[in-house]
Amino acid sequence: MPGQSRSVVLAKNGIVATSHPLASQAGLDVLKAGGNAVDAAIAASAMQCVVEPMSCGIGGDLFVIYWDAKTEKLYGLNASGRSPYKLTRQVFRDKGLAQIPEDGPLSWSVPGCVSGWETLRARFGSRPLGQLLQAAIMAAEEGTPVPEVIAGYWKSGEKGLLAWPDSAAAFLVDGQRAPAEGEIMKLPRMAASLRLIADGGRDAFYRGPIAQEIVRFSEASGGYFSRADFEDHIDEWIDPVSTNYRGYDVWELPPNGQGIAALEMLNILEQTDVAALGHNSAEHLHLLLEAKKLAFADRAKFYADPAFGQQPIAELISKPYAKAQAARIDPSRAAADVPAGDPKLAHGDTIYLTVVDKDRNCCSLIQSNYFGFGSKVVPGNVGFVIQNRGALFALDEVHANRLEPHKRPFHTIIPAMVTKGGKPWLCFGVMGGDMQPQGHVQVLVNLIDFGMNVQAAGDAARVAHTGSATPTGLPAKGVGTVQVEAGVADEVVEQLRAKGHNVVRARGAYGGYQAVLIDWERGVLQGATESRKDGVAAGY
Repeated sequence: MPGQSRSVVLAKNGIVATSHPLASQAGLDVLKAGGNAVDAAIAASAMQCVVEPMSCGIGGDLFVIYWDAKTEKLYGLNASGRSPYKLTRQVFRDKGLAQIPEDGPLSWSVPGCVSGWETLRARFGSRPLGQLLQAAIMAAEEGTPVPEVIAGYWKSGEKGLLAWPDSAAAFLVDGQRAPAEGEIMKLPRMAASLRLIADGGRDAFYRGPIAQEIVRFSEASGGYFSRADFEDHIDEWIDPVSTNYRGYDVWELPPNGQGIAALEMLNILEQTDVAALGHNSAEHLHLLLEAKKLAFADRAKFYADPAFGQQPIAELISKPYAKAQAARIDPSRAAADVPAGDPKLAHGDTIYLTVVDKDRNCCSLIQSNYFGFGSKVVPGNVGFVIQNRGALFALDEVHANRLEPHKRPFHTIIPAMVTKGGKPWLCFGVMGGDMQPQGHVQVLVNLIDFGMNVQAAGDAARVAHTGSATPTGLPAKGVGTVQVEAGVADEVVEQLRAKGHNVVRARGAYGGYQAVLIDWERGVLQGATESRKDGVAAGY
């Protein structure tokens, strides 16, 4: 069994796990002051906007799965925004573009983060939004030291930010360079926007000065935002969907996100005794990779905004369909150019955080700009970038995920939760674009099939497959590429290559994991944090 980077964090009353220590501390301070899991999650989320602004922000979207201890029910929140009313596929035809650009105003969709905070807080929180944003405002005004991993992310975004004067002014030292590791970085423009939201609530963003500034900039810079795009934004409470994997109910959100890809993968894996194959053996990883290809082929064809067409969600995550999909896997050979199944037969930068409080309310929250610093564009003086989620639309005329006015794009970010016996067992997520369903499955297999503890399950070496067909209409790239971490044995790499996989050793493409596991028998919470990130799990 592999080692682990640190011991499991144990606490009785509450745990906050995030990818930045100050965000974990902000959430923990709220819990210790009597706030609940939602209050703490919002405070931590706001802090992440300040201390990890390339990965998330108030210009991005968020999704939540929440366990309410009072009603003993799960709730899902889709706080993703929609495309501009004025943006059509004809715009891209007129510009001679076959794909939506990854940077710039053409990639914009309405940010859902601030609305999501208020929707979540109004239903389940116990503290005013303005109070929950105070720690983030102070951090933005006074500055915080930049940690090692985040400093690397910031440096990667430097060139893109320099292309836009307002972006450079907001996020680069003297408007010229990314902050170095250990350097204190102040974000006064973001602080001003957060203060407007703290004082004016949701309306300050969607109907007040922030929306006005974004629309003004958009109209002057080739964008398509209008006031109506912001005024008409609404969030949606949705029912999480699940499959049972070896006695554990695994919960994800339905499309427009990609959570059901993890459920389909688990159902395929369940057809085999994975534990008997051996952890990270060639047989284990081959099965995982082939299951991923099958699920992602379905993802490319079917996942889209459900408001624009019915989707075969129940069929895609059914056991009979998984059995038929598993039969497509050749145990000796990697498949190339995998087509979608027929369910009718029966890069990205993100933050993930999790909070469990003393009453065992559980908040699984994920928030993102999509790419690092999103579209790279800070619109005017608002101090935050707008996400580039719109780049995930297809321009194909018949694709389910085709761009249409006021439509939610396909989304990669997915929170998750696992229940057992009708009670929450694991509140977790793995950030990182296409890695997320792959990461969810690898963590759960480590916990359930291989008996690892909650920290070791995230530390264990991962693999990441790239090259599947995408919901933007891009085709699969043959067998694709399998990236593996150093902990995967050389002989396993050679065995995978012998099966036809294109395997490379690579660093940094394996996502970011946070989790809290509930030990009901002892009354103890077990927290874990991603060893590949800067974060901590903090408890009391």
